[in-house]
Amino acid sequence: MLILEEKQKFNFEKVAHLKDELMPRYASLIYNGYWWSPERKMLQMAIDESQKMVNGTVRLKLYKGNVTVVGRQSADSLFDESIATFDEDEGAYNQQDAEGFIKLNALRMRIAANKGRKFD
Repeated sequence: MLILEEKQKFNFEKVAHLKDELMPRYASLIYNGYWWSPERKMLQMAIDESQKMVNGTVRLKLYKGNVTVVGRQSADSLFDESIATFDEDEGAYNQQDAEGFIKLNALRMRIAANKGRKFD
């Protein structure tokens, strides 16, 4: 069970990005009067699931129509100040890992360049 819980924590970023992609569709459904539709309810269940571990306090500064986040805290935060660095982090992050990640993300652009496509 612990392995599953750890895997779920690492997939949080992917879930957050997916939620961001779904929000315009969700808003469109509501705007167009589909509040009681099965698709809106399905999206709501996905959103609710993604928010289960969201809790805590956010401090805001309000000034002349602007809102600035000045602090946040949560008992379930995945942020760890001791490893939030690219300097000495006691082995939490291996900078050589980025090399493979960068190469993998650039693969489609290298293939396109090899086929003569230009990115202007």
